[in-house]
Amino acid sequence: MRQKKTHSPANLSLSIERAAGPNQMKIEEFSKRRRTLMRMVGDDGIAILPSAPVRTRSRDVAYRYRQDSDFYYLTGFAEPDSVAVLAPGRANGEYIIFCRDKDPLREQWDGSRAGPNGALENFAADDAFPIDDIDDILPGLLETRSRVYYTMGAYADFDHRITEWVKALRHRESSGIHTPHEFIALDHILHDMRLYKSRAEISAMRKAAKIAVRAHTRAIAAVRPGMFEYEIEAEYIHEFRRHDATISYAPIVGGGVNACTLHYVENNAELKDGDLLLIDAGCECDYYASDITRTMPVNGRFTGEQRAVYEIVLEAQLAAIEKTVKGNHWNDPHDAAVRIITKGLRKIGLLDGTVPRLIKDQAYQEFFMHRTGHWIGMDVHDVGDYKVGDEWRFLEPGMVTTVEPGVYITGDSHIPRKWRNIGVRIEDDVAVTNSGPDVLSKGLAKEADEIESLMAS
Repeated sequence: MRQKKTHSPANLSLSIERAAGPNQMKIEEFSKRRRTLMRMVGDDGIAILPSAPVRTRSRDVAYRYRQDSDFYYLTGFAEPDSVAVLAPGRANGEYIIFCRDKDPLREQWDGSRAGPNGALENFAADDAFPIDDIDDILPGLLETRSRVYYTMGAYADFDHRITEWVKALRHRESSGIHTPHEFIALDHILHDMRLYKSRAEISAMRKAAKIAVRAHTRAIAAVRPGMFEYEIEAEYIHEFRRHDATISYAPIVGGGVNACTLHYVENNAELKDGDLLLIDAGCECDYYASDITRTMPVNGRFTGEQRAVYEIVLEAQLAAIEKTVKGNHWNDPHDAAVRIITKGLRKIGLLDGTVPRLIKDQAYQEFFMHRTGHWIGMDVHDVGDYKVGDEWRFLEPGMVTTVEPGVYITGDSHIPRKWRNIGVRIEDDVAVTNSGPDVLSKGLAKEADEIESLMAS
């Protein structure tokens, strides 16, 4: 029997440090990452990372700029039109930044720039140059190396520039110019580094989770019949921005049948008395994401059928969290959730047959069609392989995953009417540690009685 806890938003303790600036991670954290990568690159190699481009939203209006995660992971540098180069063993400095030069006129319009001097003084670069000089300088760095570590395919324009630099060097081989002879996928080694979060990264993710917990608590308490989904979405945006965070993905706010659409983002329907509301929303703070889902009755009280499905999903989530421990493999939490959900759906009559046979036949996938989790970090669906070779990866300390089983019962005619249009998902962010699962998003109502109590407050 699962012990139930009382919960009140009034005594929810979620102190969150005020942000002092855009880069809360210490410079030494980025330096440590660069040193680790350069040891793998070796003195005969060079790693090149371009920044993310500015993206156009419409005509001359750009999206709010967000740096490429790999670039930021190694630099902490959030400006566009930049290139980071790691050249281990280089006499004049191993870490080089190419960036926009200072320009008072452009800065009047678009904001301040670090400039090459700022890259040296504030971002621990060993050497820095204006981005306009890259064609004159980078080929000279390439000709001293045998291996180039670069992520091909991320930015087509920069792929072309790399290709042209190497082609130009090869045309000069007859005059004794050395040309790199090996290209290696940088993302292969860099993404494995990013999979293992440091103490500082876990701290940043815990902060993002706390902000999201506050937003969910605020929004759940606000839900009433007759409101619109976008009004509830607005509660999240307000709470995120209060703490200098932004959305880490488009929030999913789905009432009734919309809760059964996994990536529903229209968020414009009216909330109806008697329906469930599924909200999947997280924020990004200091470049680290949270991802949390809760499901609640619009009128504040679960029906018998809604509660039955909710309890199945909650039991599955708790069982999956228990399996999110060092030494288990990636699929163990999913297997645990599948067993609970299959057993529960059979008990309420939505599946027929023995549990082992239903699992073998994947009969549960009519109602539970997605995985139980995904890596999370700088990206909501974060980098890192789920398998090593043909085997599921073992969970190790520093890995962080979501745990998010769900059951979605649409209005198909073969489903008894009392079960139709019930969609339930419960999701938390969980870090693997030496002492068991660490739920970063703890403190948010999750038991059915807790949800009802919060909505009545």
